[in-house]
Amino acid sequence: MANTDEGVARVREVRRRLSQEGPPRTRDHEGDFETVTVPEQHCDQLRDLMVFEGVEKVVEIGLAYASSALAIGEALATVNRPLPQHVIIDPFQEREYSNAGWDLLCSAGLDAIATLILAPSSIALPQLLSEGFVADAAFVDGSHRFHEVFVDLYFLRKIVRPGGLIVVDDDWWSSVHTAVQYYERNLGWTVISDAFPGEAVGVGPQGKQEARCKAYRLPDPSFEPSFEDFRTFY
Repeated sequence: MANTDEGVARVREVRRRLSQEGPPRTRDHEGDFETVTVPEQHCDQLRDLMVFEGVEKVVEIGLAYASSALAIGEALATVNRPLPQHVIIDPFQEREYSNAGWDLLCSAGLDAIATLILAPSSIALPQLLSEGFVADAAFVDGSHRFHEVFVDLYFLRKIVRPGGLIVVDDDWWSSVHTAVQYYERNLGWTVISDAFPGEAVGVGPQGKQEARCKAYRLPDPSFEPSFEDFRTFY
């Protein structure tokens, strides 16, 4: 990206257009963008959280229409660390979204720091781990099946540095919330209660206004609990 001010302004303009006009193309589902995308308010809060943390390397699961990816990219451009890196995992970006999200990232100039992996997270995350990749933070918005969320979090706790952040979207779904609860109750993850302030955004699966995104701080130092200390999480 050219320089910090120009780069941030370019990302903000793409984010503004996406919010006001929607993506250049969508899947053939009515209201797909509005249903799938992370709300702008949460994207702003995600950006601010990443800026506050001074992140340099971020892993994101799920790209879709790139609302959250653009917010993370804006944070990385704002922080302007020496070697920013944004690894995005989405096996459906090409074949289901026709690269709509990736094209938006490219239009914002973020392809200079972003890498898109078109593979399931259950394959991509172990590969990142084997390569020794270490992230400051992760944003999780992939599969909402319990077992797949659980596996994503299993590998992310090994990839994200001790004391780093893992932010989970759609915590209002029981499958997602239950998976995260294991790590909160057994592995010392702590909720950052003021990460997403204000009124709840959107309507959850029970038709109630609920919190959508949650941010967690990983323990520092990391630890492995005894199997004898297992705490029920459901």
